[in-house]
Amino acid sequence: MVDLERATAFYSALLGSAPVARFDPPGLVFFDLDGVRLLLESAAPSALLYLRVDDLELAVDRAGEVEIVSPGRPIFTHTRDALGPAGREEWQAFIRDPEGNLVGLVAFRDPAEIKY
Repeated sequence: MVDLERATAFYSALLGSAPVARFDPPGLVFFDLDGVRLLLESAAPSALLYLRVDDLELAVDRAGEVEIVSPGRPIFTHTRDALGPAGREEWQAFIRDPEGNLVGLVAFRDPAEIKY
């Protein structure tokens, strides 16, 4: 990671919440994602991360001026509750955070409510 402050500001905006802990030095920032920790570390390599969001378009808008690698689109419909709720479409969008990491954004939608 090149700029920990920039990454912290990006994820604060994207997630709509502030970090829960910061340790500087050594350059660690933690976010709480409903019991799962997101760690930003100044010395860490790039990673791929999938974040569940309620509103895909709103999340992309909150991310600000970032590269949109792939706009939101339906990927598949869940037939069982393994990765998401059965009967719901999984939509994904991909963006790059300011540090160049690819971030997958995932939302579940009821096919009956979607207007194509």
